[in-house]
Amino acid sequence: MKKRTLSLLAATIIVGFLFSACSLVDLFLGDRNEKLVGDAVPSGPVLITGGFEYTNDFVVETYYVAHAVGLLDMTGFVLRDKEWELPVESQVLGYMDLDAENDSATYRLSLPAVPAGEFNDVDNDNKEEKGLQIFTVAYNPNLTGGVFSEGDDRSLGWPGYLASVKTDSENKDEVKGGKLVIWAADNGQEFPSDFGADGLLFTKDDAVVPVPAGYSVVDLDRSPFVFITDQVVDITLYEPDDIAVKDFSDLSYTEAFDALFEVVRKEYAFNGFEEKQPDWDAVYANLQPKIARAEDEQDAYGYYLALREFSMVFNDGHVGVSGGNFDYQYNEDNLLGGYGFAVRELDDGRVIVVFILQGGPADQAGMQEGAEIEKFNDDLVGDALEKVQPFQPQSTDFGRRFEQTVFLTRGGIGESASVTFKNPGVGTTTAQMVSIYEVESLLSVYMGGPYDEFVLPAEYELLPSGVGYIKINSNYDDLGLLIRVFERALATFEEVGVPGIIIDMRLNFGGAPLGLAGFLYEQDIPLGQLEYYSDKTGQFEPDGPRDKVYPNENIYSFGKMVLLVDQFCFSACEIESYGFSQVPGMVVMGQFPTAGVEAETARGEFLLPEGIEFGIPTGRFTLLDGSIFLEGEGVQPTIRIPVDEHSVLSGEDVVLQQAIEYIFS
Repeated sequence: MKKRTLSLLAATIIVGFLFSACSLVDLFLGDRNEKLVGDAVPSGPVLITGGFEYTNDFVVETYYVAHAVGLLDMTGFVLRDKEWELPVESQVLGYMDLDAENDSATYRLSLPAVPAGEFNDVDNDNKEEKGLQIFTVAYNPNLTGGVFSEGDDRSLGWPGYLASVKTDSENKDEVKGGKLVIWAADNGQEFPSDFGADGLLFTKDDAVVPVPAGYSVVDLDRSPFVFITDQVVDITLYEPDDIAVKDFSDLSYTEAFDALFEVVRKEYAFNGFEEKQPDWDAVYANLQPKIARAEDEQDAYGYYLALREFSMVFNDGHVGVSGGNFDYQYNEDNLLGGYGFAVRELDDGRVIVVFILQGGPADQAGMQEGAEIEKFNDDLVGDALEKVQPFQPQSTDFGRRFEQTVFLTRGGIGESASVTFKNPGVGTTTAQMVSIYEVESLLSVYMGGPYDEFVLPAEYELLPSGVGYIKINSNYDDLGLLIRVFERALATFEEVGVPGIIIDMRLNFGGAPLGLAGFLYEQDIPLGQLEYYSDKTGQFEPDGPRDKVYPNENIYSFGKMVLLVDQFCFSACEIESYGFSQVPGMVVMGQFPTAGVEAETARGEFLLPEGIEFGIPTGRFTLLDGSIFLEGEGVQPTIRIPVDEHSVLSGEDVVLQQAIEYIFS
């Protein structure tokens, strides 16, 4: 196990050094344009400056907090090897200034006198020569470990996101434009002058031209290519078109809906799977008149409601609509009214009251915690549940049923309901209740109970039993911090010799999978193959190699390991949980599987009129037999904890208790 220690004195010295170094760099760069003259300065570029703008802010503003750009070796692209690992010695980092308020950034990157990238012979003359070093400039944030991409924080393939090159997602991420930085050790090297007849770079049909020694910036958007040798070169980094938010907000209601629908019916991730693909023609025939009516009547809320109805035709928890004030109006009309009680459905089908609001309608009617609901509005409670509209689309039957249970007792303010219930040890009572504004009962059960949004992405503690406990709260917030805390927990628990560890993935709404199981297993863990729809072929095509969890540099070992999951572990949380579940000796416990909501959504964000946003998944993960990976199923518990009266009424975390008991069994 590798241990990293740093004294306070050493930390102070390092911080002081960095401050001084940055001050000197700023002093030098501040008037560098005036000083880039004379025999002491080499010919060709010495400084790259530039910036970028973005529309999809989840990566830059949420996932990372340590921002930088990098001069990154493009040998992976020359070889067309998506698993080529970027060598640390070739990486050069540059300062980046993020302006999150305006979704933009600027940067500066000083070029080393002699770069340390790999040489590539790209002149197609069939002679073995040294060749050139070829780089792109790209957003290169720090994730874990040191500031460079190395070890557990490896970079594979070639950059395509916020990079100085433009890549074609429709054609295996081939470079189709932008700018490259090249370096030649002498004047005898050549580089392609254009893409050639096949439209591809670094293939046999490329005509070549000589390039000067030292650095050049190649403008791939000009034909023939233009080689820039100015000492300061400005290079823009590009957000890929497919990841950028599709902005239809300036269109009319009908135009925007038609544009949205045209993309969705082609690119929805689970087209071709009978249980997932909507009947597109029927959906359009039903919704288009409602959209047109909203436009004719300039009914913005009606437009929102039609789009919300569109979202509900999907059996997919990744589909959603957001409308700002419209959301609040919808909630006020449908959700903010409550009767002052909440219920849970048990494994045996009984529906039990688990929360009573003091002084609320149910309390005034004499209802008690533990009461069994028999009828709701004259329907047997099971039939009443079937009629409840979930708040949002669901990927699984158990997810839908849970939401129906939660929202059985919700409605508009001032609505009336007849409830037949039986308190423990007494007879049946029927009461007429009128809903009031209250959210306490909703929050007592929705998303598993109260949720603290201010917690760290990962936390750990040594339980009184001596078991090591790690709670991964989010795969969405400061990923580098999450990884560091997680490894620190493992190192601490291994050092003190805990009898076992519990990894709690419950109530984790997703974000980015990090392959944390690589800290616990020395072999690769195969995952799904990401696929996207291709306009070129008219079908879903693989995007890169099959995903997998890589072993980490430091591997930790424990006698017993338990993974806790629930129906609120969504998306990336499920991939993370699946990785953990494949570690030999890991036992999965929970009352439910993970949510079964697994897809990729970055390319499916739409901005519509009236500030309404719509989102769908466009990337799916498949297994070798072509079946869907995790979506609709989730990670299944190997030991399922029953949902019974004790578990819903005791106020105890019975799943965690069972995990502790298992470790000592």
